[in-house]
Amino acid sequence: QVQLVESGGGLVQAGGSLRLSCAASGRTLNTYAMGWFRQAPGKEREFVAVISWSGSIIYYQDSVKGRFTISRDNAKNTVYLQMNSLKPEDTAVYYCAHAGASIGDFGSWGQGTQVTVSS
Repeated sequence: QVQLVESGGGLVQAGGSLRLSCAASGRTLNTYAMGWFRQAPGKEREFVAVISWSGSIIYYQDSVKGRFTISRDNAKNTVYLQMNSLKPEDTAVYYCAHAGASIGDFGSWGQGTQVTVSS
């Protein structure tokens, strides 16, 4: 099992920026990819971005493409989400997740960090 701890959430005005971090610990030997998801009040959790640990595969949800950047530091077992040009519709709890065997095999999840974007 992998333990994940997110940080970096907060309250910002529309157009502002935040950088989320997620540090992984525990059984990280077979990390294949890490990703970010979000869940707004009353809505289902949705995919935001994912990066393979090799860095060769990166996917973004269309609504964040060009504004968000996912990256990773393999030595620190940490994944980041740089969020620029934030919009009120980006308001949600953001979760990081760890995949050990394939791009969609997310078996471990963080507790989430709140991102609120005001207009």
